[in-house]
Amino acid sequence: MSLVTVNHVRFGHGVNILLDDVVLGVDEGQKIGLVGRNGCGKSTLLKIIAGRIQPDHGSVGLQRGIRIGYLEQEPKLDPAHTLRSAAAAAFGRLDEIQKELDEVFEGMATAQGAELDRLMSRQVLLESEFDRLGGHATDHKVDAVLHGLNFVDAQFSTPVTSLSGGQRARLGLAKLLLEQPDLLMLDEPTNHLDIDGRRWLEDFLADEFKGAVLVVSHDRWLLDRVVHRIVEIDQGVIHEYPGNYADFVNLRRERMELQARVHEKQQDRIRAETEYILRYKAGQRAKQARGRATRLERYKESELVERPMELDAMDIDLPRAPELGDRAIEAHGLGKSYGPRTLFSGLDVLIKPGERIGIIGPNGCGKSTLVKILLGELEPDGGELKRAPRLRSGWFRQTHDHLDGSLTVWQYLQQAVPARSNGMKLNEQEARNLAGAFLFSGEAQEKPLGALSGGERTRAVIAGLVAGANNILVLDEPTNHLDIPSAERLEQSLAPRSEHGGYDGALLLISHDRALLETTCDRLIAFDGEGQVELFQGRYSEWEAKRTERAKEAESRRRADADRDRRKAAQATAPAASPPATGSAPPAKAATGPAQPAKAAPSTKSPAPKGAHSKLSDEKLNAEIAKATDRMEALDADLADPAVYRDGDKVKRLNEERSSLQARLSELEDEWLRRAS
Repeated sequence: MSLVTVNHVRFGHGVNILLDDVVLGVDEGQKIGLVGRNGCGKSTLLKIIAGRIQPDHGSVGLQRGIRIGYLEQEPKLDPAHTLRSAAAAAFGRLDEIQKELDEVFEGMATAQGAELDRLMSRQVLLESEFDRLGGHATDHKVDAVLHGLNFVDAQFSTPVTSLSGGQRARLGLAKLLLEQPDLLMLDEPTNHLDIDGRRWLEDFLADEFKGAVLVVSHDRWLLDRVVHRIVEIDQGVIHEYPGNYADFVNLRRERMELQARVHEKQQDRIRAETEYILRYKAGQRAKQARGRATRLERYKESELVERPMELDAMDIDLPRAPELGDRAIEAHGLGKSYGPRTLFSGLDVLIKPGERIGIIGPNGCGKSTLVKILLGELEPDGGELKRAPRLRSGWFRQTHDHLDGSLTVWQYLQQAVPARSNGMKLNEQEARNLAGAFLFSGEAQEKPLGALSGGERTRAVIAGLVAGANNILVLDEPTNHLDIPSAERLEQSLAPRSEHGGYDGALLLISHDRALLETTCDRLIAFDGEGQVELFQGRYSEWEAKRTERAKEAESRRRADADRDRRKAAQATAPAASPPATGSAPPAKAATGPAQPAKAAPSTKSPAPKGAHSKLSDEKLNAEIAKATDRMEALDADLADPAVYRDGDKVKRLNEERSSLQARLSELEDEWLRRAS
């Protein structure tokens, strides 16, 4: 059933049309990704659906009684609340129900006859709604969501007024997730989340949240994991694609290639028409030529299709960085602390020319501090550090206060890129080609830097750094303000230098963007936020698989310990005089399940309640436990494979099967314990 229907919506500012005759439907339970270039109208469409702004034309139809949750960039929070109480306010309806129940119980103490019947009926309805909304489990839900979004218990009592902007944004997201609306609309929900927070949000949206989701996000891994349909806004028009982000990439490229072919055919027609007009404009066919010129202008205005800039490659002769020896930076025993907090200690780092290293970890763990030490901007507390004499670094930072806002994009790039070995700077056309390679159209190249959006300014600065003859490049969260096409172009520009450009220096990438890390880096420096740093040789997906395997092993050990404790407890409750079990004991299973029981002699104590599997023979019970345990191990192995997470439907099926299997295994184990007691 449709929750939302967008009917021929049009919205714009003057001649700038953001949405043009948009038609869109959102059904119950659908999870949709909304993508497009920065400024294309994605956030505007969300606001129109939420009723925050009205369209110039068209309408939005909502299912009766629908509850919409909309994540605002500046969430409205009660200043009287603490962090935890603000999140718990999502369950305000439960408080209302509890108060009314108290009044019902008070009234029932003296009511009689029809009034008592009415109150008892009301009690049943209220208790049913109370249970449906989570009832007494809300405390656990609040804590779980806050922990998932990177809050720790020590922050729960922090007043809302003392929270930073990023913390307030995360708190607003937590409150919205706890409200469990029918339609959840999220506008860049991962902006203030580190990798762990992003992973938790993906799991929550994909596996736990049962409502519909409409999400605007530049996080390609989240789109891959969560959504099953992509809606792209391009020049005011929407294009829909079935599947997740990986499917969208392939289908969009096919559409762009078709658009490029149409563009080439149109150019052939324009050239032929122009040649005819020039040839006959002064002869006997001048009148016909003028008529064709008029028609040609109308054709250009109404039907001309642009060639997609994303299909263009960077093809420009850029200056080369000075060559280094076999080491760019070498450090031994580095350490840095602030007061009682140790960021890292005893750290050895070797960076060779051309290496691509990703630096990952929670916010505030010391990633940028390490880079500042490696490049000589900050002194370590201890250790030795050597840098190549000809090291030349370029650093992309979060602020761009150093830029001259009066320069146009191409003028800035002309100044930012150093001269070649022959002393020649980029000429205007080369600077424009470089700007075009980073998706600046001809008109956008004339914009002054001071008039650019955050994403446009980011693209301009990165273009200058990549082309700037640096033999080591530091990028600190470069995709924070980039749309997806710009992030993909950044990946292309960081590829090893080829005949079409590229970058051949070393790279230090500080990022939570897993897609960028996966495509760009083949080595990681991973901070755990507790002072430990791991140097990992491999891509992000390999590190993620290793991390998942560690977590799986830790869970197996925990379960084995729990099973051992349960067996000890069961043995402790058995009568001392009970004879030992007869018959052969079954073989022990892996740590993901309990050791299988031997047939126990009858106990003199009162038997525990029989469960659903009480009629199984001991042999059949052992076989069922073994079968369930083996399948659990296979599921865990599948879920530890990063490639599986490219298929959101498959991940959902595996998780659902695992949850069902876990419940069955618990019942079987309970039956085993019942017989052993």
